[in-house]
Amino acid sequence: MNVLWLQSGGCGGCTMSLLCAETPDLMAMLADAGIDFLWHPSLSEASGAEAVELLSACASGARPLDVLCVEGALLRGPHGSGRFHMLAGTGRPMIEWVRELAGRATHTVAVGTCAAYGGVSAAGANLTDACGLQYDGDASGGLLGAEYRSGSGLPVINVAGCPTHPDWVIETLLALALGEFGAEAMDALGRPRFYADHLVHHGCSRNEFYEFKASAEKPSDLGCMMEHMGCKGTQAHADCNLRPWNGMGSCTSGGYPCISCTEPGFEEPGHPFAETPKVGGIPIGLPTDMPKAWFVALAALSKSATPKRVRVNATADHAVIAPVNRKTGLK
Repeated sequence: MNVLWLQSGGCGGCTMSLLCAETPDLMAMLADAGIDFLWHPSLSEASGAEAVELLSACASGARPLDVLCVEGALLRGPHGSGRFHMLAGTGRPMIEWVRELAGRATHTVAVGTCAAYGGVSAAGANLTDACGLQYDGDASGGLLGAEYRSGSGLPVINVAGCPTHPDWVIETLLALALGEFGAEAMDALGRPRFYADHLVHHGCSRNEFYEFKASAEKPSDLGCMMEHMGCKGTQAHADCNLRPWNGMGSCTSGGYPCISCTEPGFEEPGHPFAETPKVGGIPIGLPTDMPKAWFVALAALSKSATPKRVRVNATADHAVIAPVNRKTGLK
């Protein structure tokens, strides 16, 4: 399976994340699965005329293109010309190359939230007119249009994340190589369901604090960060706490609130990332599938039953009180 990887308007963070995959030899592992990286602008030796020749061969159909991976938002400006981002040595805008190559690709993959929905590159005034491959924020369309389908009949596969977890990229490519990735494997926003059908809340190391609504009040506190510090883990679709980064880390376990970086528009939440907006003292961002009245009732009951250990530890930077030693009674 031939893979061509292009980098458009972004920071390159998804490539850096991919290089941090736990496998000791990423390229050898992909090669063992029959996945051949034709070219990557940051990792390949080929450059200049040799790289342009390869791109031209893929665009013309002379070289089969199984998977087109695009990292970074597509810069359509100024005035739709795409000339804010010219592909060096070709005299053509990147968006022209992407449109042409996407028309040849068996599968098209957006790597990262910028390529999927516009992401950070589209924040603010968006003077570059940045967008995703098939979405502009949460509106379908983007560069390729809502009706675009790759040679496989699938829309763009949005491996969203800022940056993406390396496993999300690897597992998507492996599934494509095995012919086991179809329309049913994608959620309503085009994300692979193997990670998007989970919530960041699942497996969070702070879940005991959440259960008792014992909240962190400042950075470094051990408590749940939903009530005061902007954490969206109960709403964000990703499995970050079930498959820790580099085998052990995640945003919440590292003391930073989840900002829901796999969703369109995460880059402009309308409030500081580390603050929770509230109405009448009740956080706006409640768990996705719980009625507000139920949550308020549960929170009041939970807080009244909070053990001292949980309450004290929630506002400390280390476990001040350890769990009591007690026989469980289990045989």
